[in-house]
Amino acid sequence: MFKRIVSKFQSWKTNRRIARLARGVARHADPDSGARPVIFFNASARLGHLSQNAAFSLLASWGLRLAGLRIIHFVCNRGMSRCVLGTNPDNPAQPPPCAACVAQSERVFAGAEARWFSYQEDPGLARALEGLALSDLSKFTHAGWPLGELVLPGLRWALRRHHLLDDEPTRFLYRQHILSAFNVGKEFEKLLEETTPQVVVLFNGIMYPEAVARWLARQRGLRTVTHEVALLPLSAFFTEGQATAYPMDIPADFQLNPTQNQQLDAYLQERFQGQFTMAGIRFWPDMQDLGTDLLEKISKFRKVVPVFTNVIFDTSQIHANTLFPHMFAWLDQVLELIRAHPDILFVIRAHPDEIRPGTRKQSRESVQGWVQARGVDKLANAVFVESGSYLSSYALIQRAHFVTVYNSSIGLEASILNKPVLCAGAARYTPYQTVFYPGSAAEYTRVAREFLGAEKVDQPAEFVTEARRVLYFQLFRTALPFGDYLLAHSRMGYVELKSFPIESLHPQHSPAIQAIQAGVVNGDPFLV
Repeated sequence: MFKRIVSKFQSWKTNRRIARLARGVARHADPDSGARPVIFFNASARLGHLSQNAAFSLLASWGLRLAGLRIIHFVCNRGMSRCVLGTNPDNPAQPPPCAACVAQSERVFAGAEARWFSYQEDPGLARALEGLALSDLSKFTHAGWPLGELVLPGLRWALRRHHLLDDEPTRFLYRQHILSAFNVGKEFEKLLEETTPQVVVLFNGIMYPEAVARWLARQRGLRTVTHEVALLPLSAFFTEGQATAYPMDIPADFQLNPTQNQQLDAYLQERFQGQFTMAGIRFWPDMQDLGTDLLEKISKFRKVVPVFTNVIFDTSQIHANTLFPHMFAWLDQVLELIRAHPDILFVIRAHPDEIRPGTRKQSRESVQGWVQARGVDKLANAVFVESGSYLSSYALIQRAHFVTVYNSSIGLEASILNKPVLCAGAARYTPYQTVFYPGSAAEYTRVAREFLGAEKVDQPAEFVTEARRVLYFQLFRTALPFGDYLLAHSRMGYVELKSFPIESLHPQHSPAIQAIQAGVVNGDPFLV
């Protein structure tokens, strides 16, 4: 009860500050009414509270308005019959909490130029969707729009699984998402036709409202910018690419100087102790060593190979599935390797975000379920470390013969720790020479067998240097800092606004807004 009271007080305080700051921005902004506008669209980052991504979008739009740009917000006013964030995985038919969401939008966009859209079901489209199987829905197109494909990643995220059940609740939600995506798209097309924006700025670009808007904008040759949470606390990543893939263009001549190396070492020291957050979540409140039982087991095997998995429904997975169709296909291949090498201990580590306590964001298709279904927990040379365990992954890496990962960030860190890393999926670091990244599933298996049979796997020295360079650039160049304006909320993953002067949001006073202005107006990289 005390936590609920604190949470409500923080939300009330943030809402008052939002209202005050929105009025202040409206007073100080002087947009060029004759210029082509910038459209902001963010319907999948929040409902009734302020998430990090909702805050990044809001603060960026305020800063650009203060810089004289005309900003138009495309805003949902019960504009979807079912939305991604408002889905109850246990009851897909449950309507989303529109009243709280619309009330928050009214506060957030007060004094701003906004185009509100509502929902009107297309009867012809509804009839065309009737009776379709799940496979048909995934390939469904309408008016030339690949709606089934655009909707699928957000549907997987909403239902917390990769392999969707071909049952009526799932098909119902798929149909509603397609109907809603088409409605969003028609309304967004009207806005594009009327305004011809210079840029469209979207959260994520993967959830279906923003995905269909991005697709439509790009069909017209318009620039699109997407954003996501970056690695540093209260920092954002903006890009003209797909934000969930975290593309970076690191200059070939960029090398770390002694000061930058010290800065990176300080970050890694805290990271290796579990002192970090991601999207406002701290996964390691108490990092534990390996323990006597595990150490004794390790001593009985020739080598140990940690296997680091990811969250199957995470939006990064659509970019990761390059060698294998999905993460579980890779794990099935790893299982064959485990059975073929009884003298090597494999420690399979579930991602800490796979089971998020106290929320609905718990995977309905988990590595733990895979372990149990495949009988991996019964194999003498396999150990499963569940999502909720605080066992130190870094202590495992230190003892590793080599490390294998799908696309988790820990692959880059393991390389920095001078351990060979065999990567099975595309990650933000695989475009660079940081890890072993084969060209196919067959090549992955060949390299894995070669490594498993070797007495020692050599880690190229250039991998360590390149991994440090890539991580530094990602942390301290691409992560746009918003910590001057935000505080972590007591409710997991949410934020509240600090009290700050309006002038501090002007590009000349804010490195983050300055980078966003340069990226939006000039097409520059979004870098600090």
